[in-house]
Amino acid sequence: MIQVGLIGTGFAAARRAEALREDSRGRLFAVAGHRPDSTLAFAEKFGLTAQEDWRELIQSPAVELVMVCGVNRDHGEMVRAALEADKHVVVEYPLCLDYAEGEALFALARRRRKLLHVEHIELLGGLHQAIRRYLPEIGAVAYARYATVQPQTPAPERWTYHAEEFGFPLIAALSRVHRLTDLFGAVAGVSCQNRIWARDNSPYYRGCLCQSQLGFQNGVMAEVLYGKGEVFAWGERRFLIEGEAGTLIFDGEEGVLRRGDEEKTLEVGSKRGLFLKDTQAVLDHLIDGAPLYVRPEASLYALKVAAGAQTSVLEARQVRLR
Repeated sequence: MIQVGLIGTGFAAARRAEALREDSRGRLFAVAGHRPDSTLAFAEKFGLTAQEDWRELIQSPAVELVMVCGVNRDHGEMVRAALEADKHVVVEYPLCLDYAEGEALFALARRRRKLLHVEHIELLGGLHQAIRRYLPEIGAVAYARYATVQPQTPAPERWTYHAEEFGFPLIAALSRVHRLTDLFGAVAGVSCQNRIWARDNSPYYRGCLCQSQLGFQNGVMAEVLYGKGEVFAWGERRFLIEGEAGTLIFDGEEGVLRRGDEEKTLEVGSKRGLFLKDTQAVLDHLIDGAPLYVRPEASLYALKVAAGAQTSVLEARQVRLR
């Protein structure tokens, strides 16, 4: 049985706690959160010890594996501290908000001979599996567009609407980039535009909109659109892929394949239970040496592309990637 310490009390942390209830190979016994009240409530709900400081949790001799589910801004610091304490680490994406720091963290994990696994459950979900299944039916891909826009009125005053704590949108929401790099490979260049609607006298913003264009080395052109907040009256969750022989369109959990006048409804699997699958894959790896579903190099590369998009915004230019 692997002894697990959890940092965070939000949605992802709750899914991790539920997953460890399902798999007896991992025992979750302590949690440290951002606020004392939410930490105590979480600990009572799952029957855990509440730690006032995440650093104390990491230093506990009983902890073998640390799961980092805290604020994005703090991921890098928490991961480094856990690795330096000789713990295995699972962290929700993003690994950190800076690509150079990400490289250093993976290098540290190799030196310490510890697992550093960045969760990318989008690769396990029904949508991604359906895209992979049907992609050969549309021939050579020319263009892809991945749009997720979520209206929220009023925009909540929480860390996901805080520029410093959430981070640059395409790094914070790294799954949008990683889904594309997993499908289409290496990126040659990236350009990006980003807008934040600030709130008066508050560090929390009313909304954000980020649009990026990726040019892949194999010729595929792709667009990523990410938006959220009270400035939007419309929502969208669509993935469109244009190929020489047809088009794939996924709206939410529904998919179609169009070829000429033909339209075929596609079977898209569920996105439920993905944190459980990810947690079980980690335990399989630590206990039996089974390979994980995502390689560290792939996760780090997605972070590199997203960091390139951030540089494009800051310097108002297209960024070439090597």
